[in-house]
Amino acid sequence: MSEEIPFSQELRLATREGHDRAQESAYIVALLAGDLSQAGYTALAVQHYFIYDALESAATAMREDLVAGPFVIDALRRMPGLVDDLEALVGPDWRAKIRPASATAEYVDRVAAVSGQSARFVAHQYTRYLGDIAGGQVIRNRLRAQHGIRARFYDFDALGPAPVFRDKYRALLDSAPWSPAERADLISEAQVAFELNTAVFEELAEDMHRYLVA
Repeated sequence: MSEEIPFSQELRLATREGHDRAQESAYIVALLAGDLSQAGYTALAVQHYFIYDALESAATAMREDLVAGPFVIDALRRMPGLVDDLEALVGPDWRAKIRPASATAEYVDRVAAVSGQSARFVAHQYTRYLGDIAGGQVIRNRLRAQHGIRARFYDFDALGPAPVFRDKYRALLDSAPWSPAERADLISEAQVAFELNTAVFEELAEDMHRYLVA
């Protein structure tokens, strides 16, 4: 009889295809390659604002939840950094200038709809934060080197060494008292979350020609 794999590994395997599609989207490939201007990154930061406003509002509501509460970690919060970034990138009146893309609005609606459900909330948190901690550091370095952008959004230094934190987070996934139904919900919702992220990238790519550097 084969040994059961940890839930965190099961989740990773189940979402690998969606993760790869998101990472291989034209917009992200161009950003990582240094083909986008500062305005190109700003367009992404704007969409992040709406997504993380929804996600972190949900986190505040879930803080006392017996299952999801341990996943609400203050050092993960991205909104303070995003506000600083948008003030620098857009200007002091940035709130009056930004709008969510249609794909972003759909993403926000989905997060709001599932925010009271422990497993589905954690699915969105897992999808966003672990991706930003890992691949986001490549973007952070690219932005600093190419555009001199500080990108506080990607500053996770308060968490300590990233590999250590990721191991702790996966241990939380493995030890949380999920029911079989909740495990299934978390996996299916994480797959939805990757699809929603990809849709945002695809919509951004529609205007990507405006942001290509010479």
